Amino acid sequence: MNDDVKRLSGKHVVLCITGSIAAIETVKLARELQRQGAIVTAVMSEAATRIVHTDALEFATGRPVVTSITGKVEHVTMGGNREGHADLVLVCPATLNTLSKIEHGVADTPPALVVVTALSHLPVMVVPAMHETMYRHPRYEAMIETLRGWGIAIVDPRVLEHKAKLPSIEEITYHVKRALLPKDMTGVRALVAAGPTIEEIDDVRFITNRSSGKMGIAIAEELELRGADVRLVLGRTSEETFVSDVVKREDYENMKNEVIRDASRDLYVLAVAASDFSVQKCEGKISSSKGFSLSLEPNEKIVDALAEKTEGKIVCFKAEHGVEEGGLVSRAKRALQRGGCSMVVANDVGREGRGFEGDTNEVYVVKGNGEVIHLSLTSKRRIAKELVDILARHQGL
Repeated sequence: MNDDVKRLSGKHVVLCITGSIAAIETVKLARELQRQGAIVTAVMSEAATRIVHTDALEFATGRPVVTSITGKVEHVTMGGNREGHADLVLVCPATLNTLSKIEHGVADTPPALVVVTALSHLPVMVVPAMHETMYRHPRYEAMIETLRGWGIAIVDPRVLEHKAKLPSIEEITYHVKRALLPKDMTGVRALVAAGPTIEEIDDVRFITNRSSGKMGIAIAEELELRGADVRLVLGRTSEETFVSDVVKREDYENMKNEVIRDASRDLYVLAVAASDFSVQKCEGKISSSKGFSLSLEPNEKIVDALAEKTEGKIVCFKAEHGVEEGGLVSRAKRALQRGGCSMVVANDVGREGRGFEGDTNEVYVVKGNGEVIHLSLTSKRRIAKELVDILARHQGL
């Protein structure tokens, strides 16, 4: 899902590029960080310049590329504690050789020198990339734990095709934002439930709804980016998420049990499209030679079950279809009055651009004091940001 909010505006990221074939991805990474508003300076080892040309990085960043340390003491300018230093030193890709140098304080390449200079007082993030046999080196795990102990953020690689490959550009950018965004939700323990649940008819069929989980995922990621301790309980969806703690619960019963299991959270965001009805499952496969009927029994509302167990604040989502603005708000207020919810977020999924599977939304937020806040049609990412802004300003709801 695209993010139309420039979350890194004014932040200076020093992108240290070392001699892995994965360096070819850094042109796209630099451009994406720029699209997020960041100022990006590329610092390359000599080995990296043999893989990707400095002209490509200069084009991607719009700034001169540092390939050697001169009398301008570039490492001190970017990694020191003087005015104008970097906000983040990002080593991507980080080879086993470079990781070893960082661990032992060796500074014989421009990237290693910048890291050694910055390590005591600036955020440093490394994204390892190497052949799998090197990734499985006996020293690797201990080395990574040492670097983590020093406060270095590690973005783990994807291990496939016998290689420890870079994560996606979107995932790396997510971790950069997590390192640099203000942490106004620090100390908040949140649980977000998102996506659809299913009701099994037999062993090969089920019924569900059209929810994709995009809205809830965006909220969970926004909370985590801003410092909250987040658990995301995700229904049956193919959508990806970068939230650190994710559990999948596909059917209604398991979703409900997972949500209410941890009643000690400070905040619950129920953006889940849980099944309103359950069916009696048949074993095996129902024959298709003739018709059959389903008996639908209403399910308990997850918010009702949760409210009995927790003192945390509960944000509920209410999806309506074909309802005018006034009716939408009044229904949200009725949901608030019946108890359980601390805040209700209502939308009309029948209107164009506001449905389950799209990337945009429009919502009406009804707070516990009756205040109504209209968040007009925009990306779900921006809606998530504005919702968390409301929560950050009014954590008492």
